[in-house]
Amino acid sequence: MLWNASALRGFAIEATDGQIGTVSDLLFDDLSWQLRWVVVHTGSWLLGHKVLLPLTALRKPERATSRFTVQLTRQQVQDSPNVTTDLPVSRHMEARIYHHYDWNPYWRSGFSSIANSIGTPASMPRSEDIGPRRQNETDAMQPDGDPNLRSIIAVTGYHIEARDGAIGHAEDFIISDAAWHIRYVTVDTKNWLPGQRVVIVPQMIHEINWVSRSIFVDADVALIKGSPPYDPDMTEDGPFNDRFKEYFGLKIEGHEDLDKLKIGN
Repeated sequence: MLWNASALRGFAIEATDGQIGTVSDLLFDDLSWQLRWVVVHTGSWLLGHKVLLPLTALRKPERATSRFTVQLTRQQVQDSPNVTTDLPVSRHMEARIYHHYDWNPYWRSGFSSIANSIGTPASMPRSEDIGPRRQNETDAMQPDGDPNLRSIIAVTGYHIEARDGAIGHAEDFIISDAAWHIRYVTVDTKNWLPGQRVVIVPQMIHEINWVSRSIFVDADVALIKGSPPYDPDMTEDGPFNDRFKEYFGLKIEGHEDLDKLKIGN
């Protein structure tokens, strides 16, 4: 299912014995465009205690109740490391969180969003199940933080720059809960397409610049301007998705074809 990131903010996070807090932000890797962390606002329950939970720890969001459930207790969350959510989040802090919950970090085990039937996320086997852990090259990288970890709230509103001019602003992020990755970025184009919105896919983006608050797209303005207008009822396998891929010269059989995006002249 596809979700607007803005719609997920405010969803309740329910532990096995009560509410933990609400979603205040989502952090993603701008190389893989995978969502990595949910930033949880705990309100007065844990005043001053900031909580990060990996997306793989959460069940799929429930639209009817506006909540996520997680196979953790409130006490486990209360005892978790008190973290700062200012970016970049240090790899050391990420490792401390995984260690606290006795889960295997995503950079060691790969990424999966499917939780198994007993509640332990499939991508995070318990330590006794995987044997001794050796530090590898990835573990040793980025001791001061992951520079590719981005806040969705922070990036919302960034200028979208095509090869030959401005397109608009990043308005929202459309997320697939099948693998917790960003499928589309919706663009507010009111300056040159009043009343119409378009979307771009991560494969079109070659740089996010923190200093200029800009997202640079490897495509021309005219190409994006002529693309199918944003459909808020889009699904992963619906007609909008097919029209979008067909417009950019893609096959339409499967989502994997998006990595063959043709955006040249």
